[in-house]
Amino acid sequence: MLAAIGARSEEDLIAYLPAEIRFQQRLNIEDGKSEYEIVDYFKQRAAENALGSASFLGAGVYNHYRPVVVDTVVSRGEFLTSYTPYQAEISQGTLASIFEFQTMVCQLTGMEVANASMYDGSSAVPESAMMAVRVTRRDKILVARTVHPEYREVLKTYTQHQGIPIDELAYGKDGRLDPDDLKKKLDDTIAAVILQTPNFFGILEQIPEIARIVQNKGALLVVVFTEAVALGLIEPPRDADIVVGELQSFAISPSYGGPYAGIIATREKYIRQIPGRLVGETTDAQGRRAFCLTLATREQHIRREKATSNICTNQALLALMATVFMTLYGKQGLRELAEQNLAKAHYLAGKLPLRFDAPFFNEFVAATNGRSPEAINAGLLEKKIIGGLDLGRFYPELRNCMLLCATEMSKRQDMDTVAAAFGKQ
Repeated sequence: MLAAIGARSEEDLIAYLPAEIRFQQRLNIEDGKSEYEIVDYFKQRAAENALGSASFLGAGVYNHYRPVVVDTVVSRGEFLTSYTPYQAEISQGTLASIFEFQTMVCQLTGMEVANASMYDGSSAVPESAMMAVRVTRRDKILVARTVHPEYREVLKTYTQHQGIPIDELAYGKDGRLDPDDLKKKLDDTIAAVILQTPNFFGILEQIPEIARIVQNKGALLVVVFTEAVALGLIEPPRDADIVVGELQSFAISPSYGGPYAGIIATREKYIRQIPGRLVGETTDAQGRRAFCLTLATREQHIRREKATSNICTNQALLALMATVFMTLYGKQGLRELAEQNLAKAHYLAGKLPLRFDAPFFNEFVAATNGRSPEAINAGLLEKKIIGGLDLGRFYPELRNCMLLCATEMSKRQDMDTVAAAFGKQ
């Protein structure tokens, strides 16, 4: 190539640049390594990770068992390498799996329609807020402080330039939304109230009661969940207008923080305001059952000014993991899994001083009795146990408290070790 352009060396290609801005030294990087050395390097780095450690860290990402058949299905080339199923004629398998995903999400949440799909639970929250603004033609949002703090940060990022003011609702002594604060701040300008259950503290909110208060003022109630396993046991949030959440618990590995599978489901009357796209059932030219993308209200499909959102990349592979998981467990299996989580969390909680006295699922807030949560976690890590979340990071008033999570993966011996680390058996 140098000969073709009449240059003697690579230096000739940049000879026109002033000498003072040209980098003359050797790059400060190591010499190249052999394949053997590279493999050995990564083995050493892997050994430094907490692989094989017991984990009591939840806070939106949960350590659940992943059935091996999930990877067997999603590793098939038809799913693993496919892209957005724009051409229905050659995408029936992918479209069928997405259709089943939507159906199962509706059954799980008690809603009438669900889309495919959201990036994750955190992006689904602001999408629901903007959807509520379109539906109600109001412009303010109330969000409970018991909603995942990082979800609230994403909400603020989305809405700060949308002209959508956000106000936060306090929680009471029991760790639930303070109904008095809700009644005080709820007026005719509020488009939606966003509430999480189980909330960030693991506590179950009183959805029917809150729904009545919110909907009587003409606002929409958005219910968020981060622990999908809880829906195997608790009553689906049917009283909500919009349900958003995260299905990471359904056979999606924690994976250092993603990617995950967010969902948004709602009542049928709001179907044209739901962001993203839906897969619908139809018939082909021979009258056979078929599937296609329908009601795709994203700006690639319709006029930009008519679009609801540009969100909804091809999350089909992650959604398929959750679909296979739900198919394997079924209604009864999911209920039994939820009961295991409930029992294990309450076993551990029974050995610790609790900060809140309210019903919880598989997460709870434990007081450290003046001890540093960081010190407790450091001691546990030496015993190959990942401790809980120091809540002082997000809630200064809870700086001596820790959020702990127990799932079906938690062993009695490890739970006893955690209790001992708190200094109480």
